[in-house]
Amino acid sequence: MPEVIINGPAGRIEGRYHQSSSPKAPVALVLHPHPLHGGTMNNKIAYNLYKAFVNNGFSVLRINFRGVGKSQGKFDNGVGELLDATAVMNWLHDQNMESSDFWIAGFSFGAWISLQAVMRRPELENYILVAPPATKYDFNFIVPCTSAGLIVQGDKDEITKESDSAKLAEKLSAREGAEVSYQVVHGGDHFFKDHMEEFELIVDQYIKSRLVVDATKIRKVKRDRRRRRKKKNVVEVKPERNNFHVKPLSSFEI
Repeated sequence: MPEVIINGPAGRIEGRYHQSSSPKAPVALVLHPHPLHGGTMNNKIAYNLYKAFVNNGFSVLRINFRGVGKSQGKFDNGVGELLDATAVMNWLHDQNMESSDFWIAGFSFGAWISLQAVMRRPELENYILVAPPATKYDFNFIVPCTSAGLIVQGDKDEITKESDSAKLAEKLSAREGAEVSYQVVHGGDHFFKDHMEEFELIVDQYIKSRLVVDATKIRKVKRDRRRRRKKKNVVEVKPERNNFHVKPLSSFEI
């Protein structure tokens, strides 16, 4: 799980990257919650998403948005953060030119950015949104989209109302051909406290089910031309022990 530094629109972007041994392995990007409320790539939900992808054979990257950790720049109310996600997605293409399966996943604020990326990047055919902030943020950017997605929501979430996330899932499902799974964790709050095992099981089962479906799917989307660029965005790589220890985090990471 090496540290990587990627050139972004506001300077360097810090990340942790796991490269699968298979050059054709699916690829995933994981985005963390709100930077101004303690959100980092080490947030427990973001880390468990990362771990779930690793355990299912993905090449997967999680990053710190601009202004967080070693990432340069400052918080940009979602505009710059979407540019950061775009830059690292391009980097992932360059690292995985033989892959045809690209996913994105995010928690809270990261879910909001993730869905915007899905609307703009046709290669993102699968997504996972955890506690998307439908109560606080505008999701009117949604356009017809056939990407498959999972939304996980706690019905005791004090930040995002379950009813608002349900409406979001319904809107995403309206497009013919779209496959959206909406999973409610009963008793779960915004951070799924005391319900983390159920959350992890939902995510793992969904990833496994989609990998089976995608293995038999005929793809119509042409591969992004940017995948043919030379690998020149990495400026630093540092080795790190390959384990899944999660350090204690403050309860206000959202």
